[in-house]
Parts: sequence; structure tokens; C-alpha cells
Amino acid sequence: MKNRIGFVFVILLVMFQIKMGAQNLKLHPKGYFTARGIDVTVFDDIYPDGHQTGVTMIQHGERVMANGDLRLEISPGQWSPVPKENEKKIDPATQTISQSLSYPDESKNHIGFNPIDYPDLKLKYKVNVTPAEGNNFRITVDLENEVDVKWLGKIGFNIELFPGDLFGKSYICDGNFGIFTHSPYGPLQAQIEGQNLGVPLCKGKKITIAPESDLSRVTIQSNLEDIALWDGRINHNNGWFIIRAPISKNSGKRVIDIVVAPNVISNWTYKPVVQVSQVGYYPTQSKVAILENDPNDTEPSEVILIKHDELGKKNIKTIKPEKWGDFLRYNYYQIDFSEVKQEGMYTLSYKGNETSPFQISKKLYDRNVWQPILEYFLPVQMCHVRVNEKYRIWHNFCHLDDAQMAPTNINHFDGYVQGPSTLTKYKANEVVADLNQGGWHDAGDDDLRVESQIGTVWNLALMLEEFDIESYDATSIDYDKKIVEIHQPDGKSDALQQMEHGLSSILAGYRSMGRLYRGIITNTLKQYTILGDFGGVTDGKWSANPSAQDDDRWVFTEDNPDRELYVAAGLAASYRVLKVKNSKLAAECLETAKALYRTSFSKTKRADSKITLLVELALATNESVYSAQIIDLEADVLKNFERIGWRVGRMKHLIKDKSFLNKLNYEAEKWSAKTKKNALTDSPYGVPYTPNIWGAGWTLQEFGVKQYYFAKSWPEFANHEVYSNALNFILGVHPGNNTASFASGIGSNSLLVAYGMNRADWSYIPGGVTSGTALIRPNLPELKKWPYFWQQTEYVMGGGSTDFMFLVLAVQKHFVK
Repeated sequence: MKNRIGFVFVILLVMFQIKMGAQNLKLHPKGYFTARGIDVTVFDDIYPDGHQTGVTMIQHGERVMANGDLRLEISPGQWSPVPKENEKKIDPATQTISQSLSYPDESKNHIGFNPIDYPDLKLKYKVNVTPAEGNNFRITVDLENEVDVKWLGKIGFNIELFPGDLFGKSYICDGNFGIFTHSPYGPLQAQIEGQNLGVPLCKGKKITIAPESDLSRVTIQSNLEDIALWDGRINHNNGWFIIRAPISKNSGKRVIDIVVAPNVISNWTYKPVVQVSQVGYYPTQSKVAILENDPNDTEPSEVILIKHDELGKKNIKTIKPEKWGDFLRYNYYQIDFSEVKQEGMYTLSYKGNETSPFQISKKLYDRNVWQPILEYFLPVQMCHVRVNEKYRIWHNFCHLDDAQMAPTNINHFDGYVQGPSTLTKYKANEVVADLNQGGWHDAGDDDLRVESQIGTVWNLALMLEEFDIESYDATSIDYDKKIVEIHQPDGKSDALQQMEHGLSSILAGYRSMGRLYRGIITNTLKQYTILGDFGGVTDGKWSANPSAQDDDRWVFTEDNPDRELYVAAGLAASYRVLKVKNSKLAAECLETAKALYRTSFSKTKRADSKITLLVELALATNESVYSAQIIDLEADVLKNFERIGWRVGRMKHLIKDKSFLNKLNYEAEKWSAKTKKNALTDSPYGVPYTPNIWGAGWTLQEFGVKQYYFAKSWPEFANHEVYSNALNFILGVHPGNNTASFASGIGSNSLLVAYGMNRADWSYIPGGVTSGTALIRPNLPELKKWPYFWQQTEYVMGGGSTDFMFLVLAVQKHFVK
């Protein structure tokens, strides 16, 4: 009997501990709710367009729910009305986070970079989130003003569920059930509030998502109106699954009352991740992989370096990870195997889990690393041509009807503004001559921004100056027939041909209008959002009766001296490269650069814009007038050394003022020391890295390019490892459980679903380079397999791929001895 009582007591104690342990969703000092295996943030992010705001749930290390907020549409899109975020309050006493919001947001109502068309609605409300039993949490919404009865039933609280984690999983709703399909299907119903929607997948008081998965299961229950599960992809390709609760008609100010009950695995631990370059390392290069580990796992195991050959695998080295410290939400350790120099194929193994294979090789970048940018990415992005690859058409003849002059005083949906002072001899909607040539589609869409065009040309020019790439020829370009053939050499330098293609667009605009274009872009949102073949966006014929309804693209101009000087600098750099191979085009580049210098130099107040152009003109012409002007701007150069010192360093051999040179050297030494310190202390990755809502890949590539030139100009202060680390960050040594190379098709594991022209096919373009791992505030690194996250996987022109290409060549040049 005594033993039985004791046994019962133990059982009751265990049950009590389990219950108490389950009630552990608590307010974190950083202002979000957290427990082991679950986090709930409340309007920490401010990016509803990118499905990144509102009430958000992170379950077992994955963001599975986002954008929890009142919305005016069942399935909102990128330009749908979004609320203005007002005051946020955190009450530790009641364990409540409250966010006040309102419609409209006047900063976006028909104005701004992406103007939004708001309806005639004044709405103020408060979203409240509190922990409930166990790891559950309760969401309530209180209205703070009366709402016209016509809006009742039309406004609802949306909870968006990330589709990529749910395909093939099931749902249950008040006895009904089904499977989340990979593609959206009907039946469809008549338009609701102007939207084409399918019939709800299910409707009731309670919906359970992924009941069969302990990692993903969550139940959402409404204490007021019935909730419905919708497939938002029927209305927008980039839509998510949506649980929507219409605002209650009979509950006074409290219009939403929802309880979210996620399943949380007891004592869940984040699976450790070893982050390594997906391409590999030169024998003489530092080799530091990173172990990202759960904070609860305080005693990491050893890492095994494995070499693979024709006889199988062999353990080469056992490495004890060295703790770097806390970063974001994990503990980080460095795995240094720099002393291993033997060439071959390797993997790293941690607790039985192996990385993708990588090389140690003296020929590391000789193939398949920088080459895909020239072989694939730049040709595929070429505008005004047809692009073939053997049996495949990447895109057909496109935009041969470019372009009509944009109307004045409009605010375009993608941020372009045409003011009356920027008009040329062309009137609104008149066809501007000769714009149907050259240029590259901005990678996520099909506009031609002048800074992206010249940025790409400029990078190619610098690479042709610095590295041995002129002989690379894998593409045929027939300008008369407007046909590009991938993997069909034509005896001409691909890099030079791509330069000429970009310049033909920029210079044609200047010839026709007497000024630069700001950009060339579709004139309707329907055209802008078309995915797939760019050849189908327009009919390729100039309109006989110009009007805003034609399918011709618009060309915008602007009065922007800083952008004009930036373009001029790129033209001056182009002159240096082309003056032997294409003297006529080179002369026009230099002539146009000088013309822009004369018209725009005195208009800008930004010294860095002036200095950038002066450096390129000085290097292009060797004329002392430009060097003298840089010396006159000495104070500005020194003050802004961290931004532009690397540029001035490139022409310091032309500066004869010893005092100025000494001051430059002093600033260079200071910047070098600061950079080295930040690379060690900012992050475990050996680069100055601050996570942001957008991936930091492009920023780090640009930083690496600057560091290459800095090292070349001041070898005594050089830190070659820092730009090598920047490249390895792109190639896989970066935060998060997705260790893919940001460069599509490059490395043993890379992003093969990305935000390019073929994103609707869940595909990629070889050589396209994305911004990569983003930050879900406050501390979750995220790189999802999802083709519609432009903030993570978009390709861009003007730096994305060409900065990567430059950085690869820079590392190759230094480490190949």
C-alpha cells in the first residue's frame, strides 16, 4: 500500500511538472513571447508586402505563420491597402503586447515609392496578444472607432500560413479534411470584392493544420465568427494559405477573438548546422567553417574532416570547435582546418550529419564559378533580343516597341516619377527613337533602370581591366537578327559584347533625348506582374495612336545630377577598356561622360558623387585638371574615406601632393584597423555583418570589391582574408539552416528556386546571385525555398551577379600563386 501511494504521488508530481512545464510561453526581455520550440512576435517586422509583419509564429525554428492583422481583402497582394502602425505597448504585468494601427496610411495613399489606392475607410483598432494555456496564445482585436455597416463582413483578420512547409500535409476543419496541394485548384466563385477566389478549403470554428506532423501541427480556433481556410495563390501567384476571421457583427468593440494552439515538442533542440563553402577553398586560403548550435546544447561534439576518393572516404582530422559566442538566437563555433592543404574532395561531419562535398584545389575557380554569369545570367537578362540555348528558348523577341515618353505628373506604381521639368523635345506618349536596343532586364521584373545598366557595364569594365577574362567566349550575339545563342561561341569576347549591349541602351537614350533616361518600364500593373517569357509582355509594334492604354513601355527622365555623375563615371571607365577594341564607342563614352560632367558637376551638393566621377575621368584621360579637383576636395575625401577612400586609392599615383597622400595613408590605416576589428567582433563569419530584413549578400559582395581595391592601393594595410570571407559567406558560410550558395547553380548546394523571370516555374537562372539569408526580427535567420521572396532570393542587375563575379576573380588572383 505504501509503495502504491508513493507510485501515485510520483505520477501526480510528474503530471504537475508536465503541466507547469507546458505553461511556459513567456514575455522575452526583447519584447516577444518565447518558449523552447516556439516564438511569437507581434509587429516586430514592418514588411507586409513581403509577408513579414503582424502576429508571427516561429515553430521549431521555422517561421510558419505571419502577417496576422486586419486586412481589407481575403487575399491581399503587393499593392493592397496595408494599415499604418502606430503605438506599440508591452505590459509585463499582464503579459500582453498591443499594437495600435489605422487605415489609411497617409504616407502611402497615392504617394511614395509604391503608392497604394486606399478606399474611403477610416479605421482605428488595436491588436492584442497574450499567452494562453500551455504554449497557446490568444489574439484579440478591438475597434477604436465606429465602422460603417457596409464594411462589416468585408474586413477580416488574416493569418497567413507559409505554403512551402505545408504541401502534401493535411488540414481538418469541424469534421472536414483535405490535403494542401502544390498548385492551386478550383472550383472558383464569382469575384468577391474585386478578387478572383476559389471556394474556401474549409470553414468552421476550429481548423487544425498538419495534424499528422508533430513539428508543424497547429490548431486555430475562433471564439466569435466562423473562420475559413483559403488558398491565396488563386488570386496571386505569390499568395499563401490564409485563415481569415471576419470581424464580428455582434460583439461591440471586440471583433476578433482567436486562440492559436501550436504543438511543441518537449525539450525540442535545434538541429546543429555546419556552414561551409559549397565550392571549396584554395590550399593557401584560410578554411573556417561555422557550427550553428542550439543554446541548450552547451557541449558540442568534435567535427570530423573527411576526404573522399575512388576508394571511398577517409577521416583526415578531428576538430574541436572553438566557441565564438552568441549571435542572433544561436551559439556559434568556428571550425578551423586551414592547415589542410592537400587537394581533393572533402566533407565535414558533425554528429553523423555530413555537409555537401567541397573542394580543396589550386584550380578552384577555373570552371563553374564566375563563368556562369557570362555564360547564362547576362545573356538571359538581355533585352530587345531572343535568347536561345540549343532546344530551349529562354525568352522570345521582346520590347521591340520601346518606348513612349511617360506622361507628366504621374506617380508610377514602381516608384518612377515624371515631372514637367524633365521633359525633352518628346511630348507625353510620343515614341522616343532608338530605345529598342540593348540593356538587360532588371532581374526580378523587366524594367531598365539607368543605374542598373551602367552598374553592370562598369563592373564588366573593371573586371576586364583587372583580370584575364577577355578571351572567354561561350555566347553568340547577332545584333542584326537580334538573336543570342548560349553555348555557341562567335569568336568575340563575351564580356566586351555584354558591355557593348548595355552601352547601346544608355547611349541611345542620350542621343535621342539629349539627356539620360531614368528608366524604361511597363505602364500598367497588369503588364508589370506578368511572369514567364518577356516576349509576351508587349506586341513589339509601335502604337499608331499613342495613349496610356497601349502596351508600349514608358521611358522616364529626371533632373538628378548625382545619378548623372554616377553614369558618367561608368562611361569614363568604359572608355579605358574599349579604346583599343572599339574606338568609336569608346570615344562616345568619354564624350558623353564629359558632357554630363559639364552639365551636372556644379549642380550636386554631394562630394562623393563628384569624387567618384573625378577618379574615373582622371584614370581615363590622365588630365591633371581632374586630379587637381580631387585635391581641392581633400577635406571631403578624408571625411568620407570609409565610403570613397578605396576609389581615390586607385588613382593616388596621379596625386603629387605629398601632404594629401600622407593624410590618405593615415585614414587608410585607421579604416583597415576598424575593418579588421569589426570582422572579428560583428559576427562569427569574419566579415562586418549586420543582419537586415533583406539578405546582406549584395552588401557584403560590394564590401569585398572595395576591400580588393583597398588592398591593391594600400598593400601594407591589406586584409585579403576579409574579402575572401565575404565570398565564402555568399557561397554557404552564412547563418541559418539553409546553407545553400546564394549563387544559383554554383556550388554543390545552391539556390535552385529564386526570384527571377522564371520564378513561377520554381526554377532559377544559372549565375543569378541573390541577397540571401534575411532577418526575421528580432533574431531569426531565414532563407526559405520559395520563389516569391524578393527580399531573400531576387536577382538584380547592377551589382548582384557582377559584384559576385568580380569577387571570385579577386580571390582567385590573390590565392593562386
